[in-house]
Amino acid sequence: MIILHLTDLHCRPRGLAAMRTAETNMLTERALRAVRDFRPRADALVISGDLTSNGLAEEYRCVAEMLRRLIDIPVYVIPGNHDHRVTMRAELAHLPGVTADPDFVQYAVDDLKVRLVMLDTLIQGKTDGELCPRRLAWLDATLAAQPDKPTIVVMHHPSFVCGIGHMDGIILRDPAAFTAVIARHPQVQLILTGHHHRQITTRVAHATAIIGPGVAHIVDLDLFSKNPGMWNLEPACFLAHCWVEGQGIVTHTGFVERYPGPFPFVADPA
Repeated sequence: MIILHLTDLHCRPRGLAAMRTAETNMLTERALRAVRDFRPRADALVISGDLTSNGLAEEYRCVAEMLRRLIDIPVYVIPGNHDHRVTMRAELAHLPGVTADPDFVQYAVDDLKVRLVMLDTLIQGKTDGELCPRRLAWLDATLAAQPDKPTIVVMHHPSFVCGIGHMDGIILRDPAAFTAVIARHPQVQLILTGHHHRQITTRVAHATAIIGPGVAHIVDLDLFSKNPGMWNLEPACFLAHCWVEGQGIVTHTGFVERYPGPFPFVADPA
């Protein structure tokens, strides 16, 4: 089983760049083509939030058009801080799970070898994230419903600091409450997030937590400084999460851009 993971698309209305520089629609299309061409064919694609830059209906229509044209595997999404929950539910209602909950974009996917729990951490109009008491209770109950099935939790906001100061100020509020829920459910092997536009790995309780790299603009690697947030156009990546029988989940990083190769390994003459 292979689950591909994209995050932070930040799509704009057709013809407009994000922050006047990042051609996010073109970069998103390039990433979706990498998903389409991935071999062996993946079982699912998860997108961990910030599908759009401003939560506009036109932006969601651009996302929906690209997904319909390029992707023929199940697509599972959750909102990020740049999304608008009501508009997302209206424009992406055709995607599985998006309207399953009456208030939030959160749901479980039970028909894969690994269970997906898609979690909504959006506070509408805010940059940081939150799990209100109802969302925390939903997470706890949903995990308790299948305690023996290996599980991946997908959310937008990380629940941990990483050393990039301007991002550490906008993580999940009250991360200890989230960690306490995860600690009660040992079947959770992996927590996937977005938001930081860099690949970053740590542990939350017993689970591995990975922030996915952005597919468009990348947050500058500026550790333990007080500099204002900056971004660049480093090579974009996606993640491939593979289920290995008898072992668990293994994660690989793939580049969206094509590079020379592959070439055979040939011994050089002495």
